[in-house]
Amino acid sequence: MLLKDKVAIITGAARGMGQHYALRFAEEGARQTVCDVLDCSKTAEEIKKLSGDVLALKTDVSNEADTDNLAKRTIERFGRIDILVNNAAIYGGMKLKPFHEITVEEWDKMMQVNLRGIWLCCKAVFPYMKKQGKGKIINVSSATFFKGLPNMLHYVTSKGGVVGITRALARELGQYNINVNAIAPGLTMTEASCGLSSEERTRKSVEQQSFNRPQMPKDLLGAMVFLASDQSDFVTGQTMVIDGGTYMH
Repeated sequence: MLLKDKVAIITGAARGMGQHYALRFAEEGARQTVCDVLDCSKTAEEIKKLSGDVLALKTDVSNEADTDNLAKRTIERFGRIDILVNNAAIYGGMKLKPFHEITVEEWDKMMQVNLRGIWLCCKAVFPYMKKQGKGKIINVSSATFFKGLPNMLHYVTSKGGVVGITRALARELGQYNINVNAIAPGLTMTEASCGLSSEERTRKSVEQQSFNRPQMPKDLLGAMVFLASDQSDFVTGQTMVIDGGTYMH
């Protein structure tokens, strides 16, 4: 088990990919705090079925008091924080529209969650990781940033910002032996993606890949575990694009 006795925080873990990450981390032996603005009890129940140790919290990552509480409660429960997965983001339910029709409120909310949320979570866990002398931060970007997809300017821009945060923090936190990396998934067949993507868009996405099949949640789990584990101790500032070979750089 690559994460045996490691303590992880996973944001946006009530459903979708966050839930998949949490269950895989449990299989790898991690103790976890799972959090979301939604109820995480189902995720926690599934982790317990795997004999995992879990704390479920309701957390708005765009609220500093909430993120500070997230880190504090994790320390109180587990005594340390080894891994932070910044997965929480506005995605499911997002309305695709031309850039000039996006409202200021939609733009600001996207940035509050998708960017400020990552910054606040990193701020909250940093003192504990610094004291430990080690930590792993994994941010979730998106392959949409590398493709420049239309009709989702605020989302694509926010996910580009995640790459920027990852690189800048990797430079700042390396002196404390804290790794900061990101993954950038392609169109993954989660409930949220299926709600946004038409059959035609999914077909075109598959056609652009090197692998002739849709991307599934399981396709992201190996990279996430690698970046969270000791096997990636000399990897930092990197964004792994996991999209079946659509974007190559």
